[in-house]
Amino acid sequence: MHKEYHKFYSRFLDREMELNIYGQGGKACLVFPAQDGRFFDFENFGMVDVCSDYIDDDRLQLFCIDSIDKESWSDTYGDPRYRIEQHQKWYHYIIEEAIPFIIQKNTEANGYKVDGIITTGCSMGASHAANFYFRRPDIFDAVIALSGYYNSDLFFGGYMDDLVYINSPEHYIEGMDYHHPNVENYRSGTIILCCGQGDWEDDMIRSTSRIKELLDYKDVTAFIDFWGYDVNHDWPWWRKQLPYFLEKIV
Repeated sequence: MHKEYHKFYSRFLDREMELNIYGQGGKACLVFPAQDGRFFDFENFGMVDVCSDYIDDDRLQLFCIDSIDKESWSDTYGDPRYRIEQHQKWYHYIIEEAIPFIIQKNTEANGYKVDGIITTGCSMGASHAANFYFRRPDIFDAVIALSGYYNSDLFFGGYMDDLVYINSPEHYIEGMDYHHPNVENYRSGTIILCCGQGDWEDDMIRSTSRIKELLDYKDVTAFIDFWGYDVNHDWPWWRKQLPYFLEKIV
């Protein structure tokens, strides 16, 4: 399997950021690591291997990035405004620096530009994947979110401001008008949210169910899948789920 490592300076985060690329063509997929994770975790937890058929057939190209969760979502005792501002810097790094790089590399690999990018991730990576898809459906045309939580309250408690609001999908999707341009884009995109019903999934079941209600109300078709009561919030199940759902996109 073809693999590339890249490191470049982000003016938004004022630091070097790292990422791995897997594959030499196909649909670009932006991979968010689980909570506090690194760009190499997807490979280390066996998630790249379970995608190998798609990657080796040049149907899928993974771009695995770094998080800064320890400075934002995970720092629950820190100043909430500072934390969400750090997240916004990371958002701008991804949208304004990483995405142009991804499009360039994917276009070079394919020999032409492929429309749209998939987002995916597990646990908090799923929360980020869904948030980026729902915020920017003009860039992303599909999301596979596995065991995500889509409300800011788990990490920010009762704190709410303008930046927290726009990063809490349960809040901003509810606040969108039926004819909002993003909602129109959702209707033409591919939305897959999945979680198990086993250990450590209670919060995720509740939040995923709420997103389903909000999308149903706006006539957005989404594949919301709840797996069995033996399906826990853990990597062995995510390794089964991701290739199952990729078949529906690539």
